[in-house]
Amino acid sequence: MPCFRAMILIALWTSLTVSEVAAAEPLDFVRDIRPIFENHCYACHSGDERASGLRLDVKSAALKGGDNHGPDIIPGKPDESPLVEFITSDDPQHRMPPDDAMPEDEIAMLVRWVAEGAAWPEGVDLVTLKDTRDHWSFKPLRFAGGSATIDAFVTEKHHELNLEMSPPAVRSQWLRRVTMDLTGLPPSPQQVVAFNEDTRVDAYDRVVDRLLSSPRYGERWAQHWLDLVRYADTHGFEVNTERPNAWPYRDYVIRSFNNDTPYDQFIQEQLLGDRLGADAATGFLVTASVLLPGQIGKDEPSLRLARQDALDEVVNNISLSFLGLSVGCARCHDHKFDPISANDYYAMQAIVAGVQYAERELRTPESMAAKQRLERQRNRIAEIDDELSRFAPLAFSGAERPMVNARQNVDRWNPVTTQRIRFSILQTNNLEPCVDELEVFSVAGTNVALAAHAAVVTTSGDTTVADRHERRFINDGQYGNARSWMSSEVGRGWVTIEFAQPETIDRVVWGRDRNGQYTDRLATEYRIEVANDSGNWSVVADSTDRQTYDSAAVEPAEFTTQGLDATAAEAANQLVQEKRGLLASNQQLGQPQQVFAGTFRNPDSIHLLLRGDPEKPGEAVAPAIPSAFGDASLSVDASEWERRKLLADWLVRPDHPLTARVMVNRIWQGHFGTGLVASPSDFGNNGMPPSHPELLDWLAKEFIRSGWSIKQMHRKIVLSKTYRQSSAVRPEFAAIDADVRYLWRYPSRRLEAESIRDSILAVSGNLNLQMEGRGFDLFNQRGGLSGFKPVETFQADGSRRMIYAHKVRREPESVFGAFDCPDAGQSTAVRLESTTPIQALNLFNSRFVIDQSSALARRVGRECGDDHVAQVTQAFRYALQRTPSAAELAEVVPLVRQHGLVPLCRALFNTNEFLFVP
Repeated sequence: MPCFRAMILIALWTSLTVSEVAAAEPLDFVRDIRPIFENHCYACHSGDERASGLRLDVKSAALKGGDNHGPDIIPGKPDESPLVEFITSDDPQHRMPPDDAMPEDEIAMLVRWVAEGAAWPEGVDLVTLKDTRDHWSFKPLRFAGGSATIDAFVTEKHHELNLEMSPPAVRSQWLRRVTMDLTGLPPSPQQVVAFNEDTRVDAYDRVVDRLLSSPRYGERWAQHWLDLVRYADTHGFEVNTERPNAWPYRDYVIRSFNNDTPYDQFIQEQLLGDRLGADAATGFLVTASVLLPGQIGKDEPSLRLARQDALDEVVNNISLSFLGLSVGCARCHDHKFDPISANDYYAMQAIVAGVQYAERELRTPESMAAKQRLERQRNRIAEIDDELSRFAPLAFSGAERPMVNARQNVDRWNPVTTQRIRFSILQTNNLEPCVDELEVFSVAGTNVALAAHAAVVTTSGDTTVADRHERRFINDGQYGNARSWMSSEVGRGWVTIEFAQPETIDRVVWGRDRNGQYTDRLATEYRIEVANDSGNWSVVADSTDRQTYDSAAVEPAEFTTQGLDATAAEAANQLVQEKRGLLASNQQLGQPQQVFAGTFRNPDSIHLLLRGDPEKPGEAVAPAIPSAFGDASLSVDASEWERRKLLADWLVRPDHPLTARVMVNRIWQGHFGTGLVASPSDFGNNGMPPSHPELLDWLAKEFIRSGWSIKQMHRKIVLSKTYRQSSAVRPEFAAIDADVRYLWRYPSRRLEAESIRDSILAVSGNLNLQMEGRGFDLFNQRGGLSGFKPVETFQADGSRRMIYAHKVRREPESVFGAFDCPDAGQSTAVRLESTTPIQALNLFNSRFVIDQSSALARRVGRECGDDHVAQVTQAFRYALQRTPSAAELAEVVPLVRQHGLVPLCRALFNTNEFLFVP
């Protein structure tokens, strides 16, 4: 509300008579109002100085308002205009301008101006607000036809800058370069020799084809993508608990690169994979950190804030990865630099408003077949149990008595006719008793207790957990803890079943969990009673016929044929053997694999939030793409699936200005260290312009034309003359282009952390090429608050490629984390390349490097015997893909003769030649 002084000014102005208003000289914005803004407001609210996001030197920006409260100037309503409140405030902390109060006559003039409608003529502003939509990356791809090539575009830029290409790299250097780029591993000595001796005109092409068909390629390039989407195997934040089933998404990404999944399909699967037969792919949506339910306050504001944070992470993942834009910057206010309004942000949030961070069953053709087989076998086991129950003796004595079993129990008696039966539990092994199914069989073999047969259940009391423990589940014909009844009393409870009509019954079959997962809450003392016509109860069976419960028992007790004739015994034994085989098969099939790939529910209602505050919701927002790129949208009641499909379909349109540009730039960056756009996740107004804009657009068009083939893009790049250049520095060109942005030589760079570790293992002969599956441990624990102790000595599983390591979020790997390995806290589009003392210390003194140095020494020793020259030569060939020079031999052989091979191997792992792409 305006202060008292403002209210007086407003009242005075609005109380003037019509004649008094008419007599007042009309206000002129340029003459009367702009000078006030210039003298008192422009210092903080014009040009690049926009305190609170408010700009008063441009009409459109001024009427739009700042970040905190929407429009600051509301024409005709001075009492509702924040601008008036600020300039009239009596509070020094609130008043504007903060240093010197505005003169009363100028305040009055501004109040009058707002009251009269805040007239601001068009075309009088002294500055022009840039149209943020008028940006190169938001425009359609430019046509680049004819016989264009990468080299032609690069050479054209060279001519402009008086540069020229460097000579080709020697063959062994190019081979190491392309092998490291495409697979993250060095070439073997045999591959170096074979390539150097291959004189065929397509020798280079053959190498590239071999590398792209290698499974190692997908492992290498998946790492780039996982950096981008913040993949990790823990949830993050302070508790940082394990996310045990995230790895199927990692494996999906590796397979996608190896299979050259078209990039448009790759996008669609990561947004819609639950409907496209790529179940693990939607792990993309939920790779970021998230607070688990137990880590969020139970109050509604805390829950709303946590949900907003979770949805924000999904929007950021999508926009940074596919669009190369920071849409998340518009969560609290319109984007400062790009044409993304706060409304656009929440419209994108509405698209993913049904995504929930959670696990679900991983559905693959193999898993679905296994599930169907498991269901068939469980049904057959139930049939066998029913058949075996016919052979069960009426009573037991001594050691013959079977024990109470969590999976299944059969209680049999002489046939009796009744319409009601009661199962009373007198004691349990712990907690409230739980029964998954109470089956009552007639002498004809029919389960007359089923609800489907109109049987009615009453109980002593129920503990109800929706969709897991309910009264109706005790006779629904389904087994397992998820379809069970639980009593409301600890250690006690009863269930009565009334049949549709009197039935002649002879046995009850019951269990705690017929699927064998749970053994708690088991009835260890009980009795079974039937009612006569007068309503009196009589016991037909009880737990005294059974042995004491054994908590270690999970499988049903062995069936005994004692007391059966030969024919019955043979039939029973055949059934028992069949059941054993089925149980063993079920054990192998195991539980369905889960995947942390999100679940999908009815979307939340999304509102425009003032300053991003969930407690200040504005109008409802419908799902839509950012308005600067089109008008594709849905209604607020659109289904969850329709929303994600809207986004996916828009992203993969061939005329989309960003999708192809952003991805080919990432591929280029993977080969040259820097993209044609040096800010790969910021293609907006605040990002870097492309060094070769025509080349970028041509590559994007070629990418689409090839069917979005990533491997075809690799081929174009690595077979170009630009890529095959020497990396030697030429001072005259370095003076013009020190950063090698214009590619007058190949820009050498250090290997990433994973490639260093993998290469050491490959050279030592210890690299385990097992693919996929649960990650190996880098620490003594897979999640937790703190206290992660690094694993120093690895067994075979720990010698897999580093992409298969269990990645603890925000916890750097002890040795190679120093080499700028991302911690999955934020999206990493470009890795840093720092040089620190700890890197040298880790690489020279760590137990891992010492162990692998010893392994390489043993490998060389086995192959070369005691010939020191041969040993040194072979060690160089493994580590550096070349033979040592005469000077190197003269220097190194005496040292090896005196100190052995291990110090040499250790030194080779620490050379720049080993650690850099040439």
